[in-house]
Amino acid sequence: MSKHITPRQAADLIPDGAVVSVSSSSGLGCPDLTLKAIGERFDETGHPQNLTTLHPIAAGDMSGIKGVDYIAKKGLLKTIIGGSYPSGPSSSEPPLIWQMIGSDEVAAYNVPSGILFDMHREAAAKRPGVITKVGLETFVDPSREGCAMNASAAKTPLVEKITFAGEDWLYFKAIAPQVAIIRATTADERGNLTYEHEGAYLGGLDQALAARNNGGIVIAQVKRIVKDGSLKPHDVRVPGVLVDYIVVDPDQKQTTQTLYDPAISGEIFRPLDTFRVPEFNIQKVIARRVAQELEAGSAVNLGFGISANVPRILLEEGLHGAVTWVIEQGAVGGVPLLDFAFGCASNADAFMPSPYQFTYFQGAGFDASLLSFLEIGKDGSVNVSKLSFRPHVTAGAGGFVDITARAKKIVFSGMFNAGAKLVVEGGKLVIEKEGKLKKLVNAVEHVTFSGPRGVAQGQDITYVTERCVLKLTQEGIVLTEIAPGVDLQAHILDQSEFDLIVSPDLKVMDAALFSDAPIGLTLPQKAPRQLAGAHHG
Repeated sequence: MSKHITPRQAADLIPDGAVVSVSSSSGLGCPDLTLKAIGERFDETGHPQNLTTLHPIAAGDMSGIKGVDYIAKKGLLKTIIGGSYPSGPSSSEPPLIWQMIGSDEVAAYNVPSGILFDMHREAAAKRPGVITKVGLETFVDPSREGCAMNASAAKTPLVEKITFAGEDWLYFKAIAPQVAIIRATTADERGNLTYEHEGAYLGGLDQALAARNNGGIVIAQVKRIVKDGSLKPHDVRVPGVLVDYIVVDPDQKQTTQTLYDPAISGEIFRPLDTFRVPEFNIQKVIARRVAQELEAGSAVNLGFGISANVPRILLEEGLHGAVTWVIEQGAVGGVPLLDFAFGCASNADAFMPSPYQFTYFQGAGFDASLLSFLEIGKDGSVNVSKLSFRPHVTAGAGGFVDITARAKKIVFSGMFNAGAKLVVEGGKLVIEKEGKLKKLVNAVEHVTFSGPRGVAQGQDITYVTERCVLKLTQEGIVLTEIAPGVDLQAHILDQSEFDLIVSPDLKVMDAALFSDAPIGLTLPQKAPRQLAGAHHG
């Protein structure tokens, strides 16, 4: 019996009230045609109704791949549990899913991506759930929002704080999907899946296991079907015994606004001189200063925003390969891509399945993380996951909470305030007009990273802006560097809602950062790894 079915036949398989898990990362690996068919079936028949959907990483974007917006319909969607959500410019119309969340038409939760993958794994093994310290003292903690994004979600808590072995932990009950919708490049007639044109494996295998082991079905969307036995076994990432049905979309996009680029899937390697180096501007100044925090030989995670440009700084400085980049979608090494292709990497050393990359992050096996901030609180906490006045500007937490929970070193980067008019002249920063919105605030709107917990755990926390560098200490946030041309009182101290501690050893930021030419960056060598706790005689 053939496993090949039409998109509409796939949509017809989904019953009312089902829990449906969707593999995607914004536009990367999104089973868009299948989601579209589900929405069309609902429009025609009123079914399926009252679905709960699971999205470890967002499905769709605001730039041509609708993803979850195909099913963002009142009556179709009852509950959505996502690591992240489609996001975009504040000037754009919010995605339909954000409109539903804001009007309380769907119970919506923002669960850290790694934890959501863990919940699938626990469901697959028929264990009760996830016990973790990831998320303690953040918005994930039930003492705060408990992952709830609106009033409907708050009525049904998703996470509990429990005591185990004398310590506080968070407990997430495993959720078993009845349907998993995953994506690959090629399926053979038996349903074996290969990913040769994909930019990441994501979590399709774990999601398929969770559905199959709990009596559910697995629908795989692919670009093509080939003869049984023609796929090499070591290329198969999801075996056919886990796949029930196959939907073919020969035009599925590799990622946002990219039909197919073999460099994204690692089939070819690009010459280094084909990668765009950032133009000289304020953001590049910040990215350069962030780069000065690195050590050669390190494995470094990076997130969206200014920090995504740091690999290009090393490239420009002749230091490509000095640091190995690791991103949550699964790429290890290479050159992480920018803009619509963020989450992909060219010239990668390897692709890890996302759930295992998150295990690496949650246990702090890497050396440092470079991330953005929207707000910094008096206690050092960071908000990157919520702006009430324009929610769709941020995608939610994604893997941010998993990554920062135990990271040894974190460098947050961003503009000191919002809306300032800035120029760089003569190797100095000139602030022509101050921004109206302060980003150093007494209390952040949403705690995505807990400053007090970071201090208690001994994490090394740095905040880099265009006008200063700050460090989190037990005494508070300390101003350690100031940009040339900046007035300490008017441009920094007066622009913060809380009192900053000025270091007695306050330094001026390297003037080379503020000139167009390369800065002559050098990186100290990371110390050799030694067995933790071992004594060598």
